[in-house]
Amino acid sequence: MDAADGSIAPALLAWHRDQGRHDLPWQRDRSAYRVWVSEVMLQQTQVATVIPYFERFVAQFPDIPALARAPQDQVLHLWSGLGYYARARNLQRAAQVILESHGGRFPSEFLAAAALPGIGRSTAGAILAISFGQRHPILDGNVRRVLARLHAVPGASGERHFEEQLWKLAEAHTPDNGVANYTQAIMDLGATLCTRRRPQCLSCPLAARCVAHAQDEVERYPAPKRPLKRRRVERWMLFARRADGAVRLVQRPPQGVWGGLWSPPEFDSVEAAHRATGADVRVREAPALQHAFTHFDLTIHPLWFVADGDAGPGSLWYNAAAPARIGLPAPIAALLATAPEEP
Repeated sequence: MDAADGSIAPALLAWHRDQGRHDLPWQRDRSAYRVWVSEVMLQQTQVATVIPYFERFVAQFPDIPALARAPQDQVLHLWSGLGYYARARNLQRAAQVILESHGGRFPSEFLAAAALPGIGRSTAGAILAISFGQRHPILDGNVRRVLARLHAVPGASGERHFEEQLWKLAEAHTPDNGVANYTQAIMDLGATLCTRRRPQCLSCPLAARCVAHAQDEVERYPAPKRPLKRRRVERWMLFARRADGAVRLVQRPPQGVWGGLWSPPEFDSVEAAHRATGADVRVREAPALQHAFTHFDLTIHPLWFVADGDAGPGSLWYNAAAPARIGLPAPIAALLATAPEEP
């Protein structure tokens, strides 16, 4: 397979100049910090969703030292609803490493950038290309799709031979000049035209040289990953509410589902939940809430009851009328907003 029939950069750059996105918040100031935050937020999340989160995040944490020194609760609070919370924890940990080991400035050396928590090869290459103009190939999900179709590369994401071929193609196509705009352009092409479903091939600047398009098999590439068997998980959560409407929350362990966020105590069975409240406590079960994660489906059974006293160590009383700035999983925020009038 020939790596490239001439460079795709001129056609891609011309398309991006005339039709690409140029006024996204992180494009107005291409500092390494802002590009880094945007790249992390855009992992598995659409641009329209990211924009308001990005603007709030950089307003609160305008630079790396501010992010590194912030309380984790504050960081997770601004991430609440964006999902994949390990990204936020890794972002702050990387900021702390940069402050400790790189003088608070994002490292311009590739190996140092790629070694930071939550970054890796492609994200490091994108940050250094867009911010510093360094020539590094990238292979995020959008670029992977563009190159797989352009050359009709068989295989699915994550397969070793498939990934190796695409990295070689990414290296071959990355130009020596204009790399910042090229990097943005090829990511934009995958996000706006060369989409996973119903790609807009008639508007694509690379359609004339796209092998998958010529074969009329665009949606065949990349091959879908083998679906994982989804698990179904049920949890019973105790919503202890005071007379003033505040609900007792506990901070979850730093790792695992919703790591570091706050939620009501949870149990594997309704019997275990009732034992935790005591035999004399009147408990009301509210309608269950369904929430889908990447690999499993969660059913939450909210159990409401009246309580008072101290929240206890590792806990707090959360009042939606005057909310604390803490990280809340979106389903928990939804349940708190729809509390029954009488537990």
